[in-house]
Amino acid sequence: MRMEKTSMFRALAGLALALLLSAAHAQQAPSRLDEIVKRGILRVGMTGDYLPFTYLDKETKAFRGFDVDMAQSLGKALGVKVEFVPTSWPQMTRDFEADDFDIAMGGVSITFDRQKKGLFSTPIMREGKTPIARCADKGKFETIAEIDKPGTRVIVNPGGTNERFARAHVKAAEIRVFNDNTKIFDEIAKGDADLMMTDASETRYQQKLHPGVLCAVHPDKPFDFAEKAYWMQRDVALKAFVDQWLHIAREDGSYAKIYAAWFE
Repeated sequence: MRMEKTSMFRALAGLALALLLSAAHAQQAPSRLDEIVKRGILRVGMTGDYLPFTYLDKETKAFRGFDVDMAQSLGKALGVKVEFVPTSWPQMTRDFEADDFDIAMGGVSITFDRQKKGLFSTPIMREGKTPIARCADKGKFETIAEIDKPGTRVIVNPGGTNERFARAHVKAAEIRVFNDNTKIFDEIAKGDADLMMTDASETRYQQKLHPGVLCAVHPDKPFDFAEKAYWMQRDVALKAFVDQWLHIAREDGSYAKIYAAWFE
């Protein structure tokens, strides 16, 4: 009996020592936040094709948009420079897994698949999918049932939540994939497609860009619920910093100032 107790004591002591060593190693291991500060650069993944969140000028190679301004604000808070890393919606997850960037910004929606691979900040915006169509046809596409009919031409950009939503809900109508997200709304305006179902914020913005031509369909009552946030590599220290930065930005008015410049 004494031998059994001795063996058990040794096993427990060994387990305790292993846990202490593991905890000490975890404390000493640098976080992603530490790496970014030491590097002096925050790498931000962006598609550059989703105004008002992000747009890449192909001639100047410069990004602009709401989340471009927000990224610069985050970089300032970190005390580092911001480096924008071009990606695309179909390629974003693979680029994320390859560690091509520290954080993805630019109208990124929270999804369970993305959550499995990284961490999201606190949400920056609540919305959902809603249609945008020519103003003359606005009343024809208020429900999924009215949209999902033979002869209706639904256009989508590839690889993101817009295509996923359309394929989940549209069975009878035609779905056309259009690769250039910067020109996709022109297809609706000139009559080569009937509508697109996308985030309510984007329908409002495109309505402003095409006054009297394109109209957002009930953007205040979208078909589903979604939130946008910033998608980070899995590091709790980085997430805590980003969440705190967002909290302060909302309280000191800097978030509202950037939001007003692009959405109001």
